[in-house]
Amino acid sequence: MKKIKANLKFFLSRVDHSTQLTAVSLIVMLFSILIVGLIHGSIAGYIQAILVIISLILFVYLFLLLGEKAGKYTNNLQYRIDRGTDNSFVEYPLGILLYDTDKQIQWVNPYFVEKTGFNPSNSMTIADVSAQLSSLVDDVGHADNRTIQIDDKDFLVQIQPELKVIYLFDITHYSKIEKRYEDNRSVIGQVYLDNYAEITQSMSDRDISNLDNYVTNELSNWAFDQQMFLKRIDDDHFFIMAYTGKIFTMEKNGFKILDTIREYTSQQNVPLTLSMGFSYGVDDLDKLNTEAQKNLNLALGRGGDQVVVKEIGEKARFYGGNTDPMEKRTRVRARMISEALQELLKDSDQVIVMGHSHPDMDVLGSSLGIRRISLMNNTPCKIVINPNTLHSDVSRLLTMAKEEPDIQKDIISPEESVVLKTPKTLIVMVDHSKQSISINPNLIDGDNNKVVVIDHHRRGEEFPENPMLIYIEPYASSTSELITEMLEYQPKNKKAIEKIEATALLAGITVDTKSFSLRTGTRTFDAASYLRSVGADETIIQNVLKENVDSFIQKSHLIETITMVNGNMAVCFGEEDKTYDPVIVAQAADTLLSLDNVEASFVISKRPDGRVGISARSLGNVNVQVIMEKLGGGGHLSDAATQISDATVEEAKEQLVAVLTDSEKK
Repeated sequence: MKKIKANLKFFLSRVDHSTQLTAVSLIVMLFSILIVGLIHGSIAGYIQAILVIISLILFVYLFLLLGEKAGKYTNNLQYRIDRGTDNSFVEYPLGILLYDTDKQIQWVNPYFVEKTGFNPSNSMTIADVSAQLSSLVDDVGHADNRTIQIDDKDFLVQIQPELKVIYLFDITHYSKIEKRYEDNRSVIGQVYLDNYAEITQSMSDRDISNLDNYVTNELSNWAFDQQMFLKRIDDDHFFIMAYTGKIFTMEKNGFKILDTIREYTSQQNVPLTLSMGFSYGVDDLDKLNTEAQKNLNLALGRGGDQVVVKEIGEKARFYGGNTDPMEKRTRVRARMISEALQELLKDSDQVIVMGHSHPDMDVLGSSLGIRRISLMNNTPCKIVINPNTLHSDVSRLLTMAKEEPDIQKDIISPEESVVLKTPKTLIVMVDHSKQSISINPNLIDGDNNKVVVIDHHRRGEEFPENPMLIYIEPYASSTSELITEMLEYQPKNKKAIEKIEATALLAGITVDTKSFSLRTGTRTFDAASYLRSVGADETIIQNVLKENVDSFIQKSHLIETITMVNGNMAVCFGEEDKTYDPVIVAQAADTLLSLDNVEASFVISKRPDGRVGISARSLGNVNVQVIMEKLGGGGHLSDAATQISDATVEEAKEQLVAVLTDSEKK
């Protein structure tokens, strides 16, 4: 009886309300038929009653039998579910790790042991398994769907911090598919022989043929080894199609082909260098080719002998650039730039010339030079100067320049420049090409600007959009040298350059060449000779460049903190609570190069604007521009700098040392 009740109760608990109602209705109907048959009392009624009783008994039996079978099925199903859940927790192909508040491992399932190779004891921590995994536990708020690598396997990580459970999904197979896809994306490259025309100009046909054979063979072998398609499309131009995986491999070894060709040709007294631009990231081959050409132009704008690799939409990566670019500028190019500038001046109502935010002698000299060129072409010119950012030597020379009434009225503040600007105003950027470091970045506000860039620093990735004229020559000693040459091609019937303007230009060359001891070529001395012939006064230059006692003491104090890194790099730094003038910092870096066994120098200090500045110098064997670019700055191969926000002097020093150590390893 108890079994019947139990089956009945279980069955009723497993069927829905409508089924229960149907069963009860059927039983009530049978009982009604039975009662009616008994009331009639006839034989037919009794027979009907007997059949109803039999049907009722049979229905109840089947009803109870169905309940028993349903109970067995449900119990079996529940058992299988419970057993499957238990087995999946232990044996399912999913790594499971339980840990405590100290990140000590409490339990792992067999699959975790099988896939990771770790069978940790209770005393082991998560960090013993994987430092990456330990970091994700610390940063659990951002750890969802992050991947880590343990040995040669990749895992997708999910963490339940409230339960202190880590799940590891083995995605090695899918990672390999993804990597195969990434490694086989299309890359288009452009290769240019930087100084081929200059070198072959004085060579015999036989020597040119030998040089061509060597370069072609080296590049062809290199392309064959890297499974690339290489096609020569001009005497000094090659086209490349490659795969991203091979480009990544070449990036790891720093594109050694640059060194191979440069070193061999230098031994043959025909120092030839290469520049390359590579682009990838989209399936549009035409767009890749356009971007590759832009990247090549960027490499050339930075002085050549280097490679620019860029994924479309991402930042460019630079390799090479380990030599000072050879002097390739000709007077033909200087004349062409000068004539192009004259045409722009004719179509402008005025010129506004500006340098970088902390102007040096080169900025002041080149600004005065551009002003003189504008006046020679009957176009008024204003020079933007912020008197609050001038060092003592620049301030002294500017004071002398302001003694000339015509010059004084043309010097304006950054605020005034915005008011004066019109749609026909020509903006000339001198001694820099980064808008963000301009003395007034607001002057360049869109595609409608008429912008000219004249600079001698290697071009960076940040650059004004659609400038009308670009004159960037990284091998020139200074911007003042470039503008001095342009002055020589201006109309002769106009008023000649003033003495103070010639002196400022010569001062710019003198400071940037460290008194003609660094980065000087034959054109540098030609420019200096021209300036002397038109009245440049070296005595004035010596007087304005004199260093005061306080500056000398500060510079000496910085040098006292010298620390050597990698054996040949000097690093100095100032106090956290003391600011230093950027010019004093730069002078300290220059002085360090005069010390024995110092190939490069870096001076770190707090700037007046609250940021930490690093001034870098080298003798040419170390590319300080590349080092500073890794810290957000830039400059020249032997003269560069950066400013770091939201960092202490000590933190900036640690970042710099890490970059220097890493570059030494490579």
